[in-house]
Amino acid sequence: MVFLRRTLLLRYLLLTTTLALLLFISSFWLPQGDQRDCGSVWQPCLIYYSQTPLAPPILGEWAEQEEDSPFIKECPGQSFQARKLLLYLRSSLAEDGENILLEPYLLSWDQLLSFMESLGTMVSFFSQKVREKTDLIRELSLKHSLELNGKSAGSSRPQTPAAFGLKTGVYQSVRSMVEAELKAGLVNYSYRTNSGSRTLLRLHRSLNWLKMLLEGLSEGPDSEGRYKTPGELGRDAYKVALAPHHHWMLRQAAEIVFLALPDRKYFLQLVCVQKQEEATPVLRIIVHALSLVHTRTQRILEKYNMLELP
Repeated sequence: MVFLRRTLLLRYLLLTTTLALLLFISSFWLPQGDQRDCGSVWQPCLIYYSQTPLAPPILGEWAEQEEDSPFIKECPGQSFQARKLLLYLRSSLAEDGENILLEPYLLSWDQLLSFMESLGTMVSFFSQKVREKTDLIRELSLKHSLELNGKSAGSSRPQTPAAFGLKTGVYQSVRSMVEAELKAGLVNYSYRTNSGSRTLLRLHRSLNWLKMLLEGLSEGPDSEGRYKTPGELGRDAYKVALAPHHHWMLRQAAEIVFLALPDRKYFLQLVCVQKQEEATPVLRIIVHALSLVHTRTQRILEKYNMLELP
């Protein structure tokens, strides 16, 4: 028994040390300083990105879901808002039935990041990495938009979403970004490149993890009347969506994150409900929206053979 306790203690200390090391290393990759320091090559002025609300298009696949919107309440006093998430997810679905509009897609991720960051400091390591990816796509979109207009990336300071090229530049949609980067030779299938397409693939996998987690939270109890904990649901989803693409150290760090996830009641409060019976329809509406966005993105990445980019 003593040997078992020592083994468990050593394992816990190893995992804790591993996560602390990862957090320390990742701090060197994050922008440092405040607003006055931005504008350099190390810290682009991404803080000027304005999150302008978008009107959701009335699409055929959403028509039957419009009446469900009243289920989604505005939650005062918190940064994550399920209504905003649903709005941006719907807005990202292009009317052609195939494409994903990049600006509302990234706004959806802003809300999902607020959701992740509200889960505690242990989750912050992963949310930081996701935020780096959304910032990178915005930065690359700005760079290519300026290049199209014959300007250098440092010659103009973005003030509106349009300045990032998400409305008028080459990165208006997922498909236009992928096609533009392929044409420019920015995507390589043999080694890693700093491309929006590769970055999007990483976001795509993380979106699948969040979708599976919320789907699990929407389900009822098992045959014995027991609900799975968020930690168990997060671990199950991670094994499918992210673990196959992560190295050993990240997988060990993830185990600590799942142990630290708050209880199910906390997750229900994030969508402004108190009971599981109230949460189920809300979560299913969100999961349905996430599924539509994920499916479209999957098809685009699959079409251009980008699902296994290094």
